[in-house]
Amino acid sequence: MPVLLLFMLLGIAFGVDGFFGFEFDNYELTGRVCSIALAFIMFYGGFGTKWSAAKPVAVKSVILSTVGVVLTALLTAVFCVYALGFGKVEGFIVGAVLSSTDAASVFSILRSKKLSLKDGTASMLEIESGSNDPISYMLTVIGISMMNGMEGSVAGLVLCQIVIGVAVGVIVALAAQFIMRKTDILTEGMDTIFVIAVVLVSYALPSMFNGNGYLSVYLTGIILGNSRIANKNNLVHF
Repeated sequence: MPVLLLFMLLGIAFGVDGFFGFEFDNYELTGRVCSIALAFIMFYGGFGTKWSAAKPVAVKSVILSTVGVVLTALLTAVFCVYALGFGKVEGFIVGAVLSSTDAASVFSILRSKKLSLKDGTASMLEIESGSNDPISYMLTVIGISMMNGMEGSVAGLVLCQIVIGVAVGVIVALAAQFIMRKTDILTEGMDTIFVIAVVLVSYALPSMFNGNGYLSVYLTGIILGNSRIANKNNLVHF
């Protein structure tokens, strides 16, 4: 945990109001860099999830990452509206942004500290953390749509995000699995470059059709991580 806090303190120190006072307001660049980084974090989280250990707690994890995230967003929105004086839509957006746990932090703590949590709690937390970002993302998009007066498109947007995200994630994973197991296209050392391409495609492709790229890349990671492919240990370290 102290390492995570250190990075936060570094960000504060180098921020606009920190000791060094660097001015930085390129939101588009920040969004792109963070999106790509999160896509790889999501893939790694899925890739390192053992389905045999996760299967018994999968239902609980999904409930936490869906219903739990929605409840967190709504409770935060209520607090923002009635305690802080936000507008209802603005409060909902704040709740949506804050509703998910940080996947990178959860993976780092559970795997590096080796806490040996009982009753499959570690697997449940990992699946929840890896699968809640899409829900938070969709809630945020819904909030922005409401702010722009497009409430009628919310249901269709959610359905589109989930269906396309799941479909693309599964298709890309099965295609990559076939290439890595059944063909000799990839020469020695090319598998790492190929996996980078798989991550980028599984994230970008659904985004082009209003699907959820994070959900897609997470499913791709789970399927490939639980497949019998060569050099899996090297891929994990890479």
